[in-house]
Amino acid sequence: MTKNKRVLILGGTGEAAVLAAKIAAIPGIDAIASFADRTREPITLTTPSRRGGFGGATGLANYLRQEGIDCLIDATHPFAAQISFNAAQAASDCGIPRLMLSRPAWEKVSGDNWIEVENNQAAANILPELAPRIFLTIGRQELASYAHLNNIWFLMRMIDPPEPDAIVPIGKLLLERGPFSLQSERSLLQEYKIGVIVSKNSGGDATYAKIIAARELGITVVMVQRPPVPEGEKVADVQSVLAWLEKRRLS
Repeated sequence: MTKNKRVLILGGTGEAAVLAAKIAAIPGIDAIASFADRTREPITLTTPSRRGGFGGATGLANYLRQEGIDCLIDATHPFAAQISFNAAQAASDCGIPRLMLSRPAWEKVSGDNWIEVENNQAAANILPELAPRIFLTIGRQELASYAHLNNIWFLMRMIDPPEPDAIVPIGKLLLERGPFSLQSERSLLQEYKIGVIVSKNSGGDATYAKIIAARELGITVVMVQRPPVPEGEKVADVQSVLAWLEKRRLS
């Protein structure tokens, strides 16, 4: 009897949850989904899962060996670069194939007024010249980069609240999970008299409405670019991952 292929999915995106559910329906493949558990209300999964870190590349490699993992799918968030580098090292150490699922980044189109920056510190450096009221949509991990800007009021949207001892900018917190509609985003920007949006270039549809609303309202977007990720095979959608896995299931 042929042994099922065992696949570890490193999650952190909505696509990872969709992928895990679809893999569960493929005969001959057993999937485990792993999430870093950064959010307190993680996405519900129908497949076996684990939460928490591995202890770097070495810890991940040990887990791959212990669980007899045959393939590694890196479906982490585009800004979780360190996890991706750990995954690349661990897969190489264990001699197993690795595939990155990376949703395409947003691209500037006619009507967009973007200022593209390398990181959050670079974004914070230019904000005093731009507007007194900022919509900050960079999650809760990087808030401290903006906390020294005492002359700016921030509307800060994230899934979970900052840690109790976190250094937070002046302003208001909105605890919400996307997707968001264009109408609601437009109304939000107008209600709070937002002059600039700061956003990570996460890609995907769930939070793109704010980019469209900014375009329509003539609002500048300071776009934080993605960090570098390791070399390796990469696909842009769930269906391509399934095709990749099917080839390995039959091999």
